Amino acid sequence: MHTAATRSRNKIVVYYALTLLFSAPWYWLAAKSGFSVLLFTGIMWMPALATFATLRIFGERIRDLAWGLGEARWLRWAYLIPLCYALPVYLIVWLGGWGGFDPTAFVAKTAKAFGMSGLPVPLAWTGYVLIALTAGFIDKAGRALGEEIGWRGFLVPELAKVTNFTGVGLISGVLWALWHFPGIVFSTYNEGTPAWYALTCFTVMVVSSGFIAAWIRLRSRSLWPAVFYHAAHNMFVQLIFTPMTIDTGPTRWIIDEFGAGMAITSVAVAIWVWTKRGELPAAAPA
Repeated sequence: MHTAATRSRNKIVVYYALTLLFSAPWYWLAAKSGFSVLLFTGIMWMPALATFATLRIFGERIRDLAWGLGEARWLRWAYLIPLCYALPVYLIVWLGGWGGFDPTAFVAKTAKAFGMSGLPVPLAWTGYVLIALTAGFIDKAGRALGEEIGWRGFLVPELAKVTNFTGVGLISGVLWALWHFPGIVFSTYNEGTPAWYALTCFTVMVVSSGFIAAWIRLRSRSLWPAVFYHAAHNMFVQLIFTPMTIDTGPTRWIIDEFGAGMAITSVAVAIWVWTKRGELPAAAPA
């Protein structure tokens, strides 16, 4: 048992070191020129590359990762959970006057790019949302898969061999958050709040999301629900809610991944899944 635990700890250290090493050139490019879709894609696939390299170093097989889809209900829940903690934040902002919601202004900004400039505003707005919920989700999932092969496909099960679920969620969430820091501090991965505030809110949200994603991964015994969760979070926040919100001054301090709103709501969901840790399979310590 001691040997197995030591082996898992060594694998975790090697994986994280390789993730940082492989990500460094991409973050350097982002610091020089700002983020682009290609740079985002490259960075997000470095945890997968680090996983494959780590498995090779330790003589293990890539095919032994949890590639099976598992039960469909976990995919559905993974898609919907981000909606449950993101939508209330944006509704409060819109209804409370801390940010604007104007479909007409949003459509005027985006309709041409999607070939819908001649459509009535309600139809164009609905069309965009449907595209985001489908094609947008697929686009986000392609990048999220790169991260989730590493963070939840590899790291979370290895952590579950050496600590309880509280430790799994906390450690994986903190490591995940720290990995993002260069993009927030040195590049354009921030919605305009001061770095200290953005880092605080982002860290709270990501560590909380780490608990949620870890629970889904261990409960489903599959990495795909974690991919769905990650992709749905990015889709709802980055493609739908934030672009549709007009900044009226305090807005950026509340919304998105760098505001206080989702830091609070994601903690609430993380606490809820933590209370459900007893439902995790026996192989994942509670």
